[in-house]
Amino acid sequence: MASPVTSITQIGRHDGETVTLRGWLYNLRESGKLLFPIFRDGSGVIQGVVAKNAVAPEVFETVKHLTLESSVIVTGKVRADKRAPGGYEMDVESVEVVQKVPTEDPFPISLKEHGVDFLMEHRHLWVRTPRQAAILRIRAEIENAAREFFNERDFVLTDPPILTPAACEGTSTLFEVDYFNDPAFLTQSGQLYIEATAMALGKVYSFGPTFRAEKSKTRRHLTEFWMVEPEVAFLELDGLMELAEQFITHIVKRVLERRRADLVTIERDVATLEKIEAPFPRISYDEAVKMLQEGHAKGELEQKFEYGGDLGSPDETYLSNKFDRPVMVHRYPAKVKAFYMEPDPQDPSKALCVDVLAPEGYGEIIGGSQRIGSYEKLAQRIKEHELPEEAFKWYLDLRKYGGVPHAGFGMGIERAVAWICGLEHVRETIPFARTLTRIYP
Repeated sequence: MASPVTSITQIGRHDGETVTLRGWLYNLRESGKLLFPIFRDGSGVIQGVVAKNAVAPEVFETVKHLTLESSVIVTGKVRADKRAPGGYEMDVESVEVVQKVPTEDPFPISLKEHGVDFLMEHRHLWVRTPRQAAILRIRAEIENAAREFFNERDFVLTDPPILTPAACEGTSTLFEVDYFNDPAFLTQSGQLYIEATAMALGKVYSFGPTFRAEKSKTRRHLTEFWMVEPEVAFLELDGLMELAEQFITHIVKRVLERRRADLVTIERDVATLEKIEAPFPRISYDEAVKMLQEGHAKGELEQKFEYGGDLGSPDETYLSNKFDRPVMVHRYPAKVKAFYMEPDPQDPSKALCVDVLAPEGYGEIIGGSQRIGSYEKLAQRIKEHELPEEAFKWYLDLRKYGGVPHAGFGMGIERAVAWICGLEHVRETIPFARTLTRIYP
């Protein structure tokens, strides 16, 4: 009878049994009459043991001459071993080689250090390494947790268009495309469109790719990234902040529950993630400015922050390092924020908005606001921002026909992955990063 086929992540269910794995050779060590192949199958890695006196000579020779990343079907007995990664090893009994990587043209990514440019040029192969695979599994968990959070709360997933006739926040950072001889743009955000579906369905969210033509080379920016964006009718700023902290807390807990082994693989300090509990600290823009100016006076910040400006990366890093969990900065000056944000009735120079800054210097992971509910006020803001009124006629209709207070936020998946995984650069957070200088592979 054929041995059951299993995955490495499920191997513990078969302790003492003979099973079959299908995967690739990740590494191979030799010690006299013993071979120690390490196999991977996409779900994890496991060390095999091949004893010369315990297998047919051809099995020993086949494994001994395997090349890295050769694809194989391996059968063997599972054995618990506390010293082994994952707690199990496999005593190999037979190996079928599906495709052997040629010795004269070996797998280009070895276990030694490689430069970033080389790794990005070979990203299609780099994703096979245990660290990169673990990051992508964590990314998938974050995406699943995001959907789970909103689905459990009766939000309706609605899909905004990727091709749009106008900008959400001005046209300076948009990719323009020819749409049958008319200009169109790749979306920066689904927000304006899901405001429309929120008026139809009450609580909605979108989840899809967004594009920013920012000529930025920082470790926090990509030109193509994924955003999850909820929008809720009859929601105001305080309720939005509660929704955001519940959302982030849910995601972190899910990753800790289901992807702890992957966090260990990438050597993430899970103790810092275990501190992520609601409520999050909340500070006003004015309080944030005071902290930044005091930091400059103490010599902790090189540049003095001028009141009225938007927060830059060094400012966000300084503020977030003061807290052990995300901090919410709310009520920025309206002039540095988008045209659609509702002014604070207590101080109309401020917008009812919030940015959620991740700890450890990862910067803004969520940006959101209460939206303008008044037709007249929104029409005036569109004019002040010199936006094409004709392109926003449909958006104004949302206020003309039953306008209500409503609010929403956007979270870039890549920023969240970078923070939760503790990564230096967002290029590792997505299978194929698109940056200012890279569109291959």
